[in-house]
Amino acid sequence: MNPSTRSIVCLLTITVLIAGFSSAGHAQGRTKIRYALGDVISMDELPLLIAVEQSKQRGVDVEVTSFKSEEVATQAVINGQADVGQGTPYAAVQKLSVPIRFFYQLSSLLFYPVVNKENYKTWKDLDGQEIAVQGRGSGTEAIMMLAAKEHGIKYKNVSYVPGSQVRALALLKGNIRATILDAPNKNLVMKDGADKFIILPLGNVKASDEALFAMKEFLDKNQAGVRIFIEELTKVARAINANPKWVLEQRKKLGLLKDLPAKMEEEILPFFQEAVENGVYPNDGGFGNAVKNDLEFFYLSGALKGENLKAEDFWDLGPLKSALANVK
Repeated sequence: MNPSTRSIVCLLTITVLIAGFSSAGHAQGRTKIRYALGDVISMDELPLLIAVEQSKQRGVDVEVTSFKSEEVATQAVINGQADVGQGTPYAAVQKLSVPIRFFYQLSSLLFYPVVNKENYKTWKDLDGQEIAVQGRGSGTEAIMMLAAKEHGIKYKNVSYVPGSQVRALALLKGNIRATILDAPNKNLVMKDGADKFIILPLGNVKASDEALFAMKEFLDKNQAGVRIFIEELTKVARAINANPKWVLEQRKKLGLLKDLPAKMEEEILPFFQEAVENGVYPNDGGFGNAVKNDLEFFYLSGALKGENLKAEDFWDLGPLKSALANVK
């Protein structure tokens, strides 16, 4: 091999090594967040899925796994099988000795108690009857328990049926007669069986429907990655509040939820329009009011016990404060 050829080979070798080190450094610089979702992935999760894609572009890989219930998803975080959970397991957090903290409000409650009007016409009619909710410790359960307290009734049995769409179909088929649904599935039921069902009135409920929680240790060790994820979630919430049609554009652009049933596709825009009208997606991730509203609501509903509940025992607002400082 002549000197000139040897020099070229050496130069190529050095270039490949540099590229290899650069690639390895890039991989090592990425943050992985194992995200536990205790529900089926549907249109409700579009804001999350969009933020996941945007986070990837910034070096944070959020891997969403759907578990059969919020309870199982919470256990996955407790057992170390997941890093971040989605839901409102306040009762579990209070009972546990391990430091789990909420750190972001994804959405506030917007649900509708729907009943078969052949059987029930008022809240009083549900006294001694069976109802179906999302899961143990969920916002849907808390709403129904608070309503029972306010109306002086007691349910015979509470069934846990994950998935608002699942409960809606069960209602239409006559398998259940009283449940609580999100906006798109409430609309579906009232459209397909308006003559059979009525919506029971609710007061002004202000609390988290979906909040993000994690072990305190994870939040402390992954501050940069968590901050980026929160920033992208916040950007998505603000974009939706500015223009609900933005969700449709992003879904098409990113190829999200391609297998969504045609019936549900028609409900995407109305769902997000209704959510924006009702202030479901906070522009500040819940920094202003989520903690106070949640502690009050989940205490009144019976999920939390005791008085003088301390915010720091349930929430860590540090990551959210840091993220909001970077989102203009």
